[in-house]
Amino acid sequence: MTAADTPARQLAQANQAVHDPGARAWIVTGLLVVFMMINFADKAVFGLAADEIRADLGLSATDFGLANSAFFLLFSVAAVAVGMLADRVPLKWLLLTMALLWSVAQVPAALGGGLAVLIGTRIVLGAAEGPAFPVAQQAALSWFPDHKRNLPGALVTLGVTLGVITAAPGLTWVITNHGWRSALWVVASVGLVWAVAWFVFGADGRYRDAGSATPAEGSAATYADSPATSADSPGWPAYRRIFTSRTWTGATIAYFTSYWAVALMLVWLPSYLKNGLDHSSATAGTLVAVPWAVGAVTLLGQAALTGWLMRRGVASRWARGRVGAGLLFLGALCFLVMPLVDGTGPKTALLVAGLGISGSFATVAITTVAELAPPARRGGALGTMNAVVTTAGLIAPTVVGRMVDSQGDGGYQNAVVASAVLLLLGAVAACTLIDPARDKARTGA
Repeated sequence: MTAADTPARQLAQANQAVHDPGARAWIVTGLLVVFMMINFADKAVFGLAADEIRADLGLSATDFGLANSAFFLLFSVAAVAVGMLADRVPLKWLLLTMALLWSVAQVPAALGGGLAVLIGTRIVLGAAEGPAFPVAQQAALSWFPDHKRNLPGALVTLGVTLGVITAAPGLTWVITNHGWRSALWVVASVGLVWAVAWFVFGADGRYRDAGSATPAEGSAATYADSPATSADSPGWPAYRRIFTSRTWTGATIAYFTSYWAVALMLVWLPSYLKNGLDHSSATAGTLVAVPWAVGAVTLLGQAALTGWLMRRGVASRWARGRVGAGLLFLGALCFLVMPLVDGTGPKTALLVAGLGISGSFATVAITTVAELAPPARRGGALGTMNAVVTTAGLIAPTVVGRMVDSQGDGGYQNAVVASAVLLLLGAVAACTLIDPARDKARTGA
């Protein structure tokens, strides 16, 4: 090989790496999908066992809502702290630590105790799970260039859906036949198994943040997003400039309204199906997975449409912002029509469709902010967005619990209508504010 051949060969290898992420990228992505499945199975177990827990511990709807809101008390703080830490330390070890903490946090409530134990363990679990989604997304996206990130981002988000779809029938059976505390032992055990698998196969990708001058663990090339630079280099914009951009603000507002719908699904959907729409416990245990299945189809459809648009040169403000706004608008429309129709069947269909569609904004938000923020600021940008967004989980369960206590079963439907109003606000924010190309130029990202 001549000296002249070397740069050409290196360029060809670099181009091939950009266009072919490789099998390792998809193995890691698959593990991260399972990671999110476990994450949301941990969250969903309390909603699935809501009536059993309330009966066993003598809790009102407000008490139960408070216990679930406690989950989000440190959720947001941890998301910010670990998100910024993720810009500086290997993502592999952060994810492994989180998975181990999830399993440990299940043990006290599984062993016994009342409301105080529930609240305490949910606070610890929330702190451990708060950074999960942004860090998992960052880990997955670190294996792919920007134009190939829609599918892996959607798949990791799809793990949320698959977690509930697979957990709902299985955990419902465990709860019915062996008690709700046994279900906690099940999710704790699954978390430990995943931690072992991740320890063996997990790694950071070649598009890991540019805060290091060397490739990330397990990667075959140096970072391709931008030149290797210190994370504190003056070449990177301050977090403040990212957080005050219209794109970050619009994506965060829209995602907040979407997460409100997710919180309703996790905590109150099983009870609404049984008490508000008169479904049996067995039917409710099956139906609770339907909106997540709708969300899975919506996620994949959104990823395909967005990717198709971007490959044809359509700007992100349309391919991501307008498409995301459309999802929130359709979800709100389903909710607003519910009070106008009669019959359990039509109401149930509109409920599950609205929840599934409106809860599918996450991938739009994540890929939008990942496009906006430079690599060395991506973890902090994603973590802080997740922190703000998940305050919806802190507020929604208690608000809905109070509505149910004060208004009876009618409080469920009123909560859905209130959610529709929020979703419409989110749609407006996504449509009018999201424009990564404009804001990258303004922030110097």
